[in-house]
Amino acid sequence: MSKLVTIFGGSGFVGRYVARRLAKEGWRVRVAVRNTNEAMFVRPYGIVGQVEPVFCNIRDDASVAAVTEGADAVVNCVGVLDERGKNTFAAVQAEGAERIARIAASLGVGRMVHVSAIGADAAAASQYAKTKATGEDEVKAHMPDAVILRPSIVFGPEDQFFNRFASMSRFGPILPVVGANTRFQPVYVDDVAAAAVKGVLGQAAPGIYELGGPDVHSFRELMQMMLQIVHRRRLILNIPFWAARVMAFGFGIVRVLSLGIIKPPITKDQVLNLAVDNVVADDARGFDALGITPTAMEAILPDYLWRFRPSGQFDAIKDSAKNLKA
Repeated sequence: MSKLVTIFGGSGFVGRYVARRLAKEGWRVRVAVRNTNEAMFVRPYGIVGQVEPVFCNIRDDASVAAVTEGADAVVNCVGVLDERGKNTFAAVQAEGAERIARIAASLGVGRMVHVSAIGADAAAASQYAKTKATGEDEVKAHMPDAVILRPSIVFGPEDQFFNRFASMSRFGPILPVVGANTRFQPVYVDDVAAAAVKGVLGQAAPGIYELGGPDVHSFRELMQMMLQIVHRRRLILNIPFWAARVMAFGFGIVRVLSLGIIKPPITKDQVLNLAVDNVVADDARGFDALGITPTAMEAILPDYLWRFRPSGQFDAIKDSAKNLKA
């Protein structure tokens, strides 16, 4: 019988790519999610019955145990960029990771891959980075042979980074950013998935891997690249960190007063994160150790950012038409 993997957050941005790759490897895939109805799109990744969404609440032991039972491997792709209700950084990224690793160990699961993030640090200023570090420590305590992946900013068709700012560029002549000089090393989502699959298949040594693409750019440079692709000219306005903190505080009040209905464009914790470079450490193991060649942004971004051009898919045609003689 084919081996079984449970992917927590398997319908999310990174998780869906891991699910697709493992289905192609012949594994049976449980996609553990909070809302199975919104995860039905993963079923065609394999043959009938090979990939199945299943309900799971990672804040509950019994729920995690139910979807882990019988699995040969588990992959944890669950994380949050913004706290909402009971899904706090601590509940999801620290306690949730601990719960998955502890229960996987108790049920005799052979392998675990945990997706963390570059910048995970117990001494960090942001709760996001702190809880990522706590989650890693808990995973190593219960599953010492786990493979832990720390990607930089992840890009791909469903990303919340380039898509967000490309959408913003459609409105007005100014594109505001916080931390224009902060450096990033964007990594393609399917390359992260390939690394996760290496861990599941036992083709990666246990430990931490920091994953970044082939190029390092400042936030400003990334926005300039994005604007070139979407054929728009905008003034990139760097918002000082002190001003961003004031803005985040105000947005936080609005969120409370609206009972969480109005989502803030930026939070205090995100401002703290943006003050720290997000690049692979010089002494870290990375894609080289996994035998993976990372994909350049230039090869992928135009494939999904074209829809933000002034004329969408017809933008290039309109440009060429200008050269026609009447």
